[in-house]
Amino acid sequence: MTAIKHAIDWKEIFNFKNILLNLIGVILITLALKGFMLPNKFLDGGVIGISILLHEVFHLPLGALILVLNIPFLFIGQKILGSTFAFQSLITFVMIALSINFVHIEAVTSDRLLIALFGGCLIGVGMGFCIRSGSTADGIEILALLTTRKIGLNVSEVIFGINSLLFLAAAWYFGISTALYSIVTYFSAVKSLDYISQGVEQYISLHIISAKSDEIKELIATKFRKGITIIKGERGYLPDSFNEKWDCDIIVTIVTRLELLRIKEEITQLDPDAFMFIQYIKDASGGILRFKKKH
Repeated sequence: MTAIKHAIDWKEIFNFKNILLNLIGVILITLALKGFMLPNKFLDGGVIGISILLHEVFHLPLGALILVLNIPFLFIGQKILGSTFAFQSLITFVMIALSINFVHIEAVTSDRLLIALFGGCLIGVGMGFCIRSGSTADGIEILALLTTRKIGLNVSEVIFGINSLLFLAAAWYFGISTALYSIVTYFSAVKSLDYISQGVEQYISLHIISAKSDEIKELIATKFRKGITIIKGERGYLPDSFNEKWDCDIIVTIVTRLELLRIKEEITQLDPDAFMFIQYIKDASGGILRFKKKH
């Protein structure tokens, strides 16, 4: 098990790529909040959503709320993910707070559907860039990670539960229509964040069981230039012939979503009866993930 680094890695903090990604993320979050969501009283999920709600109810400075409410999560993040992550996240929180308080942006539109879609996408993309830089723009994910370890719920369940309470409060204070549009905003943000933080070409594990396994292995390795792993298994055990079984190779390869359709089509041409299933994976490294042509 890897030990958490409690000393700040200053090279990581001052890495130009990380600084640029973080800055772009903060700019997009600010544009989403001030250009779309705040003028129309729309909420996002997490700490930013809670801050917007408190800002509207008690008229407290939004930038200060975002900063203050996120600060406690830095101590949790420091213990779980290390001091470098906590310091980078603090920088992100401060930049968001300052930009919210001092940057003026005119409302881009008053159309609720456009606000929900484009405001959500912008804030999701912005958060994705912040994650890519090694920080976070919202402490709710740190809280979800801690809660997961304590009570056994997964991160998505914890975040969904917290945000459900938030949107119920929004429905009570702003009205059901605004709350429903805020939910659309939140889901737009989540999907956009996934694309940026995980990449458009999300990695997928493709499993193939076929009577023509040798031809399929050659197809994947030579035409698509992908690495393969073979798991030895057994086929058979059908309801009408349970006692019939035979050895088989289960072919496993890692592909991107852009490659998946082409590979499945080629395999189907080789063997229309091939059994295939996919598993979405969060991350992959090493091996042959993408073939690079030599020039």
